[in-house]
Amino acid sequence: MHAGIVSAITGFTVEATVTTLTAARKVGPVDLALVDVYLPDGSGVDFVRELRGDAIMLTAALESHTVREAIAAGALGFLVKPFAPVDLAARLAGYARYRKILSPPTVSADAVDAALDALRPKVASLKHTSAPPSPTKTLVLQSLQASGQPMSAAEVAAAIGVSRATAQRYLAAMASVGDVTIGLRYGTTGRPEQEFSAAAPRSAR
Repeated sequence: MHAGIVSAITGFTVEATVTTLTAARKVGPVDLALVDVYLPDGSGVDFVRELRGDAIMLTAALESHTVREAIAAGALGFLVKPFAPVDLAARLAGYARYRKILSPPTVSADAVDAALDALRPKVASLKHTSAPPSPTKTLVLQSLQASGQPMSAAEVAAAIGVSRATAQRYLAAMASVGDVTIGLRYGTTGRPEQEFSAAAPRSAR
């Protein structure tokens, strides 16, 4: 499920998904690892400590010492399960901003503060902010609502007459603010395919 969310965000690709510490250690270099604390053959904190790239913890672990150990090991964030897809999407967007801000050889003190702030996005405000209205966004949403069932990016693209890449970009942007929800469609073979549904209308307050 988490891999599906990552793949739906523009600029991110999934290198591998693994379920054990042993398998994780065999994966090649990555820019960012999403790591659980509880693994069948060890602690994800140990993997973060060994990792040369960046890491964000996605875990149900709530022990204070585990949080401290993860941060000390080098984790840039700690997202507690269960969480909504928009929460992970916001963290990924924040990480992308963090990397962009710190891309020059040297930065100012203000840039350092901005980079660290980017790692802790104000998710609550993102959940209630919709993407700017546009004809394409309206068509994407209408196609999902008319379907009555989840659709893949390719199905949305075919329904409204745009490229799959364009549909994917709009769906990812809408998912990041909660306008659509992401699920996985499992076939008989191969990796599962992402599918999207229109989110339920928000209650007026």
